[in-house]
This record gives sequence, C-alpha cells and structure tokens, in this order.
Amino acid sequence: MPGFIEKLLLFSVSSRNSDTHMSETGRTIFAICILIVVYILTRKFHAWRMRQTYQSIVNDLEKNKALDPFSAIELPYAKKGMFRIGMRDYRPKAIQFMIANNIIGMTGSGKYYLKDKGVGRVSTD
Repeated sequence: MPGFIEKLLLFSVSSRNSDTHMSETGRTIFAICILIVVYILTRKFHAWRMRQTYQSIVNDLEKNKALDPFSAIELPYAKKGMFRIGMRDYRPKAIQFMIANNIIGMTGSGKYYLKDKGVGRVSTD
C-alpha cells in the first residue's frame, strides 16, 4: 500500500500546483481587466473635466459680455502658474485649444473674447 499513498500524495501535490497556476492566471487576467477599466474611467473623467472647463470659460466670457475685441477681458487663469499646488488646472490648455479652434479670440494686449456665440449652448452629454 505504500505505493498507493505515495501516488495519492504526488497527485495531491501536482493538482495543487495546477490550481495555483490557474489561479495565478485568473488573477493576472483579473488585474489586466481592472487596469483597462481604470484607464477607461480615467479617460472619461479627463474628458468630463475638459468639457466642464470649456463651459466655464465660455460662461465667464458671456457673463462679462466679452463678445468682441473691444469688450475683451483678461482671464487670470489663462497663464500657467509655475508652482501650482493642488488639482490639475485644465483652463490654460482649454484656452489654447479654444483659440486654435476659433471659439475664443485673443487681442494683442492678451485679453480674451468669445468668437463663436453658439458654443455656450453645446449640450454636455
């Protein structure tokens, strides 16, 4: 009977190793899935923040009636600060993007105004 017990112990050890490899594979696949979900959620969060920032800038310009170069206003957050502590500030990048796409304009003196009057009505789906 010692041969039977040895075989049983060997089977038990080999099946345990097989389970370990399967669980490691399962854990690896699960971790990769979690990373993919986190990546997608991070992208969606940044897109949402950018939309909110665009809307905030347009609202500031509309509220101050900066609708042409003569009524342009200074935006204190238009320039990037060197030592900003805290959450990421999307406003300087958003302003650059909006200038490049002719949504807002910038005067020679560094003041801003709204060029595209319909942009403030964009739905935020």
